[in-house]
Amino acid sequence: MAWHRRGRQAAQHTGPAWLLLALALLAGCATRPGGGGRDGPEARPPPHLAQVPDAVPRLDPIRIGGPNKPYEVLGERYEPLKGDVAYAQRGLASWYGTKFHGRPTASGEVYNMYAMTAAHATLPIPSYARVRNPVNGREVIVRINDRGPFHKGRIIDLSYTAALKLGLLHGVGPVEVRRITHAEIRAGLWPGPGRAPAGDPPPVFAPDTAPGAPGRETTQPAAAAGGRAYWLQFGAFARLDGAEALRRRVAEADLGLLPLLAVVREAGLYRLRAGPFPSGDEARAQAERLRGDHGLAASVVEKR
Repeated sequence: MAWHRRGRQAAQHTGPAWLLLALALLAGCATRPGGGGRDGPEARPPPHLAQVPDAVPRLDPIRIGGPNKPYEVLGERYEPLKGDVAYAQRGLASWYGTKFHGRPTASGEVYNMYAMTAAHATLPIPSYARVRNPVNGREVIVRINDRGPFHKGRIIDLSYTAALKLGLLHGVGPVEVRRITHAEIRAGLWPGPGRAPAGDPPPVFAPDTAPGAPGRETTQPAAAAGGRAYWLQFGAFARLDGAEALRRRVAEADLGLLPLLAVVREAGLYRLRAGPFPSGDEARAQAERLRGDHGLAASVVEKR
């Protein structure tokens, strides 16, 4: 997979913006990355990326195995965290762009450098994290859907948009990363500054000292989530271009769906989905609303 081969370097934003907002938020995703060379931004990044909403934390089931099984990169072994564990860490962040844009991530989703996502070596996939730049105090929430970075001292690889919102496009910079647990999502605590539910001990930060053994919070891990999740599927295409064209149309119709949209490569097809939703009833209600308000047809897909 692409994430096994990363040797990323940040680059400077060099070009003017020119696309309309509704299309530009996602249009670059149809661009196929080059096979080699330096990473960086597109010559003409979309405008208004600072207005892209943060990822919206949801109760995504955490699979055992798949992207969460132990793995080895460049001679180092990594042990992803098991279950709904609390986690906090300080270290350096980088970002990745055109070299991986449009390629599969560790989760199977296609990487979109303009979405609010990130790669982490050991956080569960999928999960959500609050990332703070201590230099300027900015915070974002990202969805962890990829593995990396694999450079000593770096703890997270951000999407282009996440790095822009944090003021980190100039290069590698210090960050604080804190996972948003299922307990926080259930308690509705995630919209504000990161804090654990009442009764939980405060996070204890520690530097990343060894691969697969990052500083973590002292709270005890919860049981692994093995439930079902429900997605809306809008279409399946033999070519990525078709899925991306539909994603732009869906985003234009309902911008609120943007943080939930993902293109997944499955059984040889590129599938545009939104979710996950915690129940089939909620997914069906969303499908009915989209059909009635915007004429968008979507089927409900159940996944473990």
